Amino acid sequence: MVTSQAFTIRHAVLAAVLLLAAIIALWSPAALGPSGGITLAIVLVTLGLWATALVPGYFASLLLFASVLIAGLQPAPLVFSGFASAAVWLIISGFVIGAAVSATGLDGRLAGFIAPLLTRSYPRLIGGLMLACMILGFLMPSSVGRAVVMVPIGMALADRCGFGKGSNGRIGIAAILAIGCNMPSFAILPANIPNMVLAGSAETILGIHFTYTDYLLLHYPVLGIVKSVLTVALVLALFPAKVGEPLGTTAAAAATGKAGQGKVIAILLLTLAFWMTDSLHGINAAWVGLGAAVLLLAPRIGVVSPPAFRQSVDFGLLLFVAGALALGAVVGASGLGSKLGAFLTSVLPLAPGHDAANFFSLTFLSFVTGMFTTVPSAPAVLTPMTGDLAALTGYGAMTVLMTQVVGFSTVLFPYQVGPLVVAMQLSGEKLDHLVRVTVPLALITLVLLVPIDFLWWKLLGWL
Repeated sequence: MVTSQAFTIRHAVLAAVLLLAAIIALWSPAALGPSGGITLAIVLVTLGLWATALVPGYFASLLLFASVLIAGLQPAPLVFSGFASAAVWLIISGFVIGAAVSATGLDGRLAGFIAPLLTRSYPRLIGGLMLACMILGFLMPSSVGRAVVMVPIGMALADRCGFGKGSNGRIGIAAILAIGCNMPSFAILPANIPNMVLAGSAETILGIHFTYTDYLLLHYPVLGIVKSVLTVALVLALFPAKVGEPLGTTAAAAATGKAGQGKVIAILLLTLAFWMTDSLHGINAAWVGLGAAVLLLAPRIGVVSPPAFRQSVDFGLLLFVAGALALGAVVGASGLGSKLGAFLTSVLPLAPGHDAANFFSLTFLSFVTGMFTTVPSAPAVLTPMTGDLAALTGYGAMTVLMTQVVGFSTVLFPYQVGPLVVAMQLSGEKLDHLVRVTVPLALITLVLLVPIDFLWWKLLGWL
């Protein structure tokens, strides 16, 4: 009954989106122009398909590519720019590393080491995995990289605990790892792509440089710690372990291929070392991961066979991620992003001296922009507007920039952030399960955490 109702609601939502898109395409608002109206209609249809998940994500991406190119709205190099993005190649290398960890049984071996610490109870397991992801966020600058390390271990722990595929316990582990490897890192400056886009845009456009410590102190207490605690509580409430699923009683599969495990451990340690020292050598995390993938695939040296490689790489997921990146590029190049920002700015209650209204409005502006353009593109759209927003609110430019983080770190649907999708794909569990966490978590953030964050900023003297 629940499935039927959800199915009906999704179709109703998509139908409404398609109707709105058709109206915009046929009767384009004068402010958008004919091409702007068609672009907006295509963007709305794509977002509607991703949000409702009524068709595979890769189909929505292909529809986006075909529609934009056939209509001649943007050139092919821009539409396919996602395939040249470091994010896509980091995902490919992540698939290879994950395949190596699984093929050699290293995931089961590592799970065996940490099982006695975490498998005494289900809350301890979920909380412990979240804590491990939070700690890893300070060591590894890539959300996908963290997922590649943690998800195979988490799934091996699920096997040890007797959590079968599709069970609440296994879904809970997958959900906490997907969120834990990504969301707390929004509060750590070099730990994910949107943060670095924001920092790079601020320095290039405004000449403003962020410091690691100030960024961490401002965001981590609420967006890192409090939000993570709430996430653990949500996962425990939404996916409680069933009574018949005993923890720690299922024997782990015997670790096999010790020589192969040694190779993978050595390559992983070398990769981690390069990831952790990226500020020293300046090599992009994606290229480091690509180098690791080459070693793991190399004849006689590597441990991932050609059949295992073909099985591990999900081309559909790569199309989805490339589509999400292309959507942001199309929205930016068409001017829709700036027009959306200008429209929201005109209707939001922004005025000097109204700190609470300004803070909530700027957060909402970033939140909506992240839904419309995907999160990695939100800073690129909003940062050029910083001067105007500072004048409207009376805030300093740095304060305006920092409100972006509160907004774009509030993720309503997984399609907004590629690493969430990748992590769930690696776990083998359905992406729909993650939506059951992200939607209430976003609502709790907007209603509860944003006011708490406002008070924290006041205490620190940022407002």
